[in-house]
Amino acid sequence: MKSQFHGTCEGTGGALLICLHGFGESAAHFQPLTATLGQRFTIVALDMPLHGSTVWREERAFEKEDLVAIVLMVLQQQGKDRFSLIGYSMGGRLSLCLVEKMAARIDYLVLAAADGLRNNPWHMFVTQTGVGNRIFKYNTYHPRLFFMLLYTWRKLGLLNQSVYKFALHRMNEQSKRALVYNVWTNLRHMMPDKKKCKQLLSQYNVLTLLIFGKYDRVIPPVLGTRFADGSFPSKILVLDKGHQLISAQLGLIINENL
Repeated sequence: MKSQFHGTCEGTGGALLICLHGFGESAAHFQPLTATLGQRFTIVALDMPLHGSTVWREERAFEKEDLVAIVLMVLQQQGKDRFSLIGYSMGGRLSLCLVEKMAARIDYLVLAAADGLRNNPWHMFVTQTGVGNRIFKYNTYHPRLFFMLLYTWRKLGLLNQSVYKFALHRMNEQSKRALVYNVWTNLRHMMPDKKKCKQLLSQYNVLTLLIFGKYDRVIPPVLGTRFADGSFPSKILVLDKGHQLISAQLGLIINENL
């Protein structure tokens, strides 16, 4: 790869913990975990393409094999054969892609308000079909129809207030719309096979901690209940929070449950 990936390394623990951030965020988002997990883990957080200080130079989409190659480099740099994994929001979907490829080397998996537990019809349409992606690109620079539909769907009760505000916040400026379009398009091949993931988590006995915010209407806790169907070792925790979960307190909770 010609691209240059950036990350942070915190903590002094003997085990390796790799962290994958959410949309519009960066490796720095995980810094609060150092205070409560840093003695147990060496915490390596990575900036994904089009985020943070990572420079994506490939003229193609980001692939699962690219993510595996980056993690293998981290393992080599840290002198480790195994690792634990935290994926927050968008990073949850990427983490499940890693499970597909590297489950045999994962000790623990933490999915915090994780995307990828269900297929969002709109996301699938605009990333997996040519016509959907062209409409998505058009909307980036001509958003009037999108905002009309968003307002109508809200009035008809097809969108709850939290999702409406979330979408409005992500799309109310051209630079924000362009980021959504570019990131979603770049990561369009990062679609995990959930059935395969569950089979691998069972096969390799990977304890999976699914953490949700009680008031999160974007990634509601019910998605964890559907995913953690008893076929693999898992725990579900619902915190008295919304979508934002990363904090020093979360580190304490992870420590207590892994």
